[in-house]
Parts: sequence; C-alpha cells; structure tokens
Amino acid sequence: MASPAPVSHLARARQDDPGRGIALMLLAYVLFAFTDTSVKWLSLASIPAMQLAFMRFGVHLALSTGPMLGADHSGWTAPRAQALAMLARGGLLLISTTTNFVALRYLDLTVSAAIMFSSPILVSALSVPLLGERVGPWRWGAILLGFVGVLIVVRPWSAEFHWAVIFSLISATSLALFSILTRRLAGVAAPRTMQLYAGLVGTVVLLPVAIWVWSSPTTPLDWILLFAIGGFAWTGHHFFSQAHGYAPASVLMPFSYSFLIYLAISGYIVFGTVPDVMTMSGAAVIAVAGLVIWWRERVARGE
Repeated sequence: MASPAPVSHLARARQDDPGRGIALMLLAYVLFAFTDTSVKWLSLASIPAMQLAFMRFGVHLALSTGPMLGADHSGWTAPRAQALAMLARGGLLLISTTTNFVALRYLDLTVSAAIMFSSPILVSALSVPLLGERVGPWRWGAILLGFVGVLIVVRPWSAEFHWAVIFSLISATSLALFSILTRRLAGVAAPRTMQLYAGLVGTVVLLPVAIWVWSSPTTPLDWILLFAIGGFAWTGHHFFSQAHGYAPASVLMPFSYSFLIYLAISGYIVFGTVPDVMTMSGAAVIAVAGLVIWWRERVARGE
C-alpha cells in the first residue's frame, strides 16, 4: 500500500482542478495495486521478501536521484534535525514495506489491503499523544469502529487466523508513524529530499541482506516484474503527489478505497482468489471508520 507522498507549497497553491486530481489519485492506486500484485506473484515464485524490498527501494532511489543530477544541490542535504527526522521516516517506511512484503506471500491481497487501511485510523489515535491534537467523541468512536473492522478481517478467534496478519499489523502501525512524521516535516523539508532519503535508507540497509538471500528469477516476466515493482511504487507516489496539487486531501481521501477494488480484481484475475464475506465486511467497517474520521476532520477545518 501507498505511503503518503509529501506535497509542496506550490502544489497546494494550485488546487483548482479536482477532476484531474481524482483521476491522478485513481491512477496512483492502480500502480500501487500493480506493486502489491507483482510482489505476491514473485513471492509465490520463491523470491525472498528482502530481495523484493531491496529492489523496490533501489529503483526508488535511482528514480529519485536521476532528476536531481545536474540540478542545484539544495535537495541533497538538510539541517541535522531534519536529516535525522528524514532518516527515521525512511526507517519506518522500510519496516512498513518489508513486513508488508512478507505478509503478501501468505495473505490474500484484499486481506492485506484491508488491514493496511487501518493506518489512517491509527494516525488519528496516535496524533493525540504524538502531535497533541484533540480528538473528539466522533473520531474516538470511529477509531474503535475501525479496530472492530480489523478484528473482523483478522479473526484471531478463528482457525483461519494466519500468523502473517501480525506482519500486516506491524506494517500498518509503521505506516501510521511514517505518516505522522511526514506531517511534521511537511512544509519544512523539501519533498524531493524526503523522497531521496526514503529510498536511500531502504537501499543501504537492505543491500547486504539482498546479496545474502538473492535468488535469481527463472523467467523473463519475473525479471521484468523484479525491476518494475520499484517503478510502479515510485510512479504511483509521483501521481499521488501530483493529485494533491490539483485537489485538497479532503476531496481525494475517499478515492483511496479504490485500492481495495483494484486488488480484489487483480487477486481474482491473477491468483483466482475471491474475498470472503468476513473480509469484505471487515473492510467495509474499516472504510466507514476512515470516512467518519475524514468527515470530522473536514468539519473541524470548517470545510
């Protein structure tokens, strides 16, 4: 699943074409669905999760670095406090990505996606102790409802419970912390610098692990997908950021749930899986909780 891309002040200044913003948002989530579907395909082909995560970050780093070559050097460095925060942010994205990639090998795409959609709910809950934000009864109710939805998807009381959901929950929590740190850095650190640091941390940390566990794909398609996962993710983040330049987040947020639809379709076409009633019910509860939080944030901003 997607991690929130930083949005520049310039982008915020031209939020006047919501139709284009929504179209870019939907396209971004198509690419994120391609990423997760490709990762699951390669995982089932016995490509290690750490190798896949390394390729995702390595391609991300290459694509983030390329446009900065020959440009001014302002995007390469940052004040010490910002640099440490961006390194921590990159570490959280690394944890979220690797745990998600491990989970994708064992879980249906829609199960993993539904759990990941608890991340905005976690952000709302964690914003109280970490950002000092005030959360009213409506949002606390939505937070509790979201956790009920997660329980419906995970079903810890059932024989169908799979240990891999623990990795999905870790991934969602890490993504929530990543989002909070992104919110702290937004408007302070340059978006391209944040993208660069995110790719750098994952690439450097995972390089020795990837070398150790490396397993070469056996088909041309698998080789293509191995490199494509980073391209899908990076391009998705690019469109995600562009979307926020044409419409505010309050308009775009509901369309993020298209990700569940895309993964349900790709899961059926590629893997022949159909989400069961409990998974879809839990996903619907999580979506309702997320939309209530979105609505209350709009009310709080007077929109």
